[in-house]
Amino acid sequence: MQFNLSKKNLALGLIIALIAFAFGFLISNRGDDSDMMMSGMHNSSNTNSEFSAADIHFAQMMIPHHEQAVEMSDIAIKNSRDPNVIELAKQIKDAQSPEITQMKSWLTKSGFDPDAPHNMMMSGMLTDAEIAKLKKTTGTAFDKLFLAGMIKHHEGALLMVQMVDESKNSEVKTLAENISSSQRIEIETMKAMLAGK
Repeated sequence: MQFNLSKKNLALGLIIALIAFAFGFLISNRGDDSDMMMSGMHNSSNTNSEFSAADIHFAQMMIPHHEQAVEMSDIAIKNSRDPNVIELAKQIKDAQSPEITQMKSWLTKSGFDPDAPHNMMMSGMLTDAEIAKLKKTTGTAFDKLFLAGMIKHHEGALLMVQMVDESKNSEVKTLAENISSSQRIEIETMKAMLAGK
């Protein structure tokens, strides 16, 4: 009888040990998943309290998004023959270039590399093939491609600014509001221009 009780105790001990191991494994994997989700970011405990993790993530995504808009604008200035399209492209470039500098300063202040590559999906981004096609096109055909592409790009930015709706940082909120208001206006302008092509 004593022997049977010992076997039961041993079995119970093994079960408890297995449960403890499984729990520890799940916790450690959860931490790995969090690190992967915050790709390109340091541990949130290292984030400067001036900017939240969401603020930093927003900047890390919006910087390359803006950089592509500037690249598209440079192509438009070179390839378009329409003075209105060229003027719009200059307006977009002039607005977004300083915003890139501003967001990079947030990352630098918070201890992040502002030029680190990020493999994150940004809404509205053009593919490499679409950018290559823009570079090869001129005239009215270019204007249509550029306007349609930039409308999609701006609509993506409007979705992205929602990431910082709850931000406690006034600078972040102001930039997000400026991006939202200016790009909504530009979308309507571009839709009207595209309809006239």
